[in-house]
Amino acid sequence: MGKPLRIESVAQVNNDRGQKTLHPLVSVLDQSLSTPVKEARYITDVYMIFLKDEKCGELKYGRNHYDYEEGTLLFIAPGQVFGFEESENMIQPSGWALVFHPDLIRGTHLGKCINEYSFFSYSANEALHVSDAERGIVLECFNKIRYELAHTIDKHSRTLIVSNIEMFLNYCVRFYDRQFLTREHIHKDVLTGFEGLLNNYFQSENLQTLGLPSVSYCAAQLNLSPKYFGDLVKKETGKSALEYIQLKLIDAAKEQILDISKSVSEVAYKLGFKYPSHFTRFFKQHVGHSPNEYRNSLS
Repeated sequence: MGKPLRIESVAQVNNDRGQKTLHPLVSVLDQSLSTPVKEARYITDVYMIFLKDEKCGELKYGRNHYDYEEGTLLFIAPGQVFGFEESENMIQPSGWALVFHPDLIRGTHLGKCINEYSFFSYSANEALHVSDAERGIVLECFNKIRYELAHTIDKHSRTLIVSNIEMFLNYCVRFYDRQFLTREHIHKDVLTGFEGLLNNYFQSENLQTLGLPSVSYCAAQLNLSPKYFGDLVKKETGKSALEYIQLKLIDAAKEQILDISKSVSEVAYKLGFKYPSHFTRFFKQHVGHSPNEYRNSLS
């Protein structure tokens, strides 16, 4: 597998698709007007958001494959690898694309909070599927940006363009909330898998040898990206994935502390703590009592 081709600028994206560059830092592309592009893997220095209207081959994003379906939004942030399996084939892009350079939003409210849009870190198989009505809202936002790009750049242009990008992303937060809700039965299965994963982990020797499982570890075991997994757990339980793991540890600690044949130090080591003092501090922070105080209160 060869080295990914680098996308360095908005102009490069436009040029590759045979479209004009109306603004050096942002572009909205009607892909039906684009020229064919080479199938390849890319790494990007710009934000790229694709709205696909029809099936368009098997895109590879990170290490995952994803078959585009109608009305799908895929979000790609700088530093991420995406694209198609390498070949000499040329393909005709379809749908729409919003591309913008980080410099466009630098120093703005969006620039400060862009990392809060966790879907930029979702895997492709966790892409956003939009309804016809939602697709209409997406295109409305894109068209407002296109309107600004079609006019002479003035002192208001950047503010209005960035505001419309932020509004679009905020709508996508709502759409993802809807997607989490409509896939509730699927997500319940994920939570069941998460609970089973933690039970097996805590009953094994993993705590002593590997320590507390990380959110990334749990997500990987469930074939989800850490961001999507974290958002899913938060929406379903009201707690972050890390809080959920820590509560599981506290439950295990309470059970072990009630065994008076074990010292607090033994319990700490069995639960994967390198130092008993760290365990005592962790337990008191979450329970409100030290391990010994908790044990004595129940004796």
